[in-house]
Amino acid sequence: MTVHVAGFQAVSILHGGPRTQIDETVRYLERIGVRTALFDPWSPFHPAADDIAHIFGANIGTYHLAREFRALGLPFVVSPITYSRHVPKFIRRALRVAEAIQRRVQGVWTDYGFCAEICSWASKVAPNTQAEADLLIQGYGVPAEKIRVVPNGVHERFLKADPELFEKTYGLKDFVLNVGHIGHTRKNVLRLIRALGPLDKPAVIIGRIIKSPYGDACVREAARYKHILLLDGLENNSAMLASAYAACDVFVLPSEFETPGIAALEAALAGAKVVITPHGGTKEYFADMARYVDPRSEASIRRGIQDALRMPKDERLKEHIASHYLWQHVAEKTAAVYREMSPLH
Repeated sequence: MTVHVAGFQAVSILHGGPRTQIDETVRYLERIGVRTALFDPWSPFHPAADDIAHIFGANIGTYHLAREFRALGLPFVVSPITYSRHVPKFIRRALRVAEAIQRRVQGVWTDYGFCAEICSWASKVAPNTQAEADLLIQGYGVPAEKIRVVPNGVHERFLKADPELFEKTYGLKDFVLNVGHIGHTRKNVLRLIRALGPLDKPAVIIGRIIKSPYGDACVREAARYKHILLLDGLENNSAMLASAYAACDVFVLPSEFETPGIAALEAALAGAKVVITPHGGTKEYFADMARYVDPRSEASIRRGIQDALRMPKDERLKEHIASHYLWQHVAEKTAAVYREMSPLH
């Protein structure tokens, strides 16, 4: 049996969490003996009778692929990589409204509709958190028996991250760090920069700077402060990225939501204290070992960072992440889902 792994078309351009999740899941599945193949849209596709597929993302970018897998009779599991701050009742109502419109006017689609339909076609649905699972069940109507929570993961190399490279290159240590895209509003970087502005503490924000009104605003705001350094995005396997995690004192990810934010897992494994959004299931991973802030409040983000800066570092969070969320553990849980669909051989 081969597991055909696919994501949305732009995943290799956007990088970020979904790309890391796909790459590391495939790498570690192969290590435990699961044969995988990255789906190639330019090559003829003829799956064997016992093959299955795994789609990362339930959205417009994966909709047509999921539809064709279904038409081929190819069983697939989907990791939706989705969340919403809207309550389940709102999502149910939005889906009903969209369905009513579609009965009268063809070609009207919503993000909620794409996700719901892909999940309805999937044999198994594998959210990264129980919070995401609850939203899928209560909001999207996904049957609970189809759902298997498979956590996101982190590479063990961050356990041995060395701060020296970053410290020598940039002359900084014990700073506040954020890693992610600079330009997506969900990542909330503009509020973060404004929260960091009055603090007398060096801060580094690493991320691909996206040309958009929001991204441009982030760059302009950061330019007002000499103690805030913006660095263009680094590859996940970059030694400089690992070194940045090890060199910082506090890692902050005040996004609208995260499920749970691979960068925060990486930073925690490298020994950083973590300040993070409470939305999206982050408390399932970080428990009482992180500071949680209101992403819509600059004051809350600032207080969370200040509180974390005053705290001494300890090993509890690092040990917790290492014990539960390395990619080896994730691959084993993923393979267990595949076995429910088709015996691995």
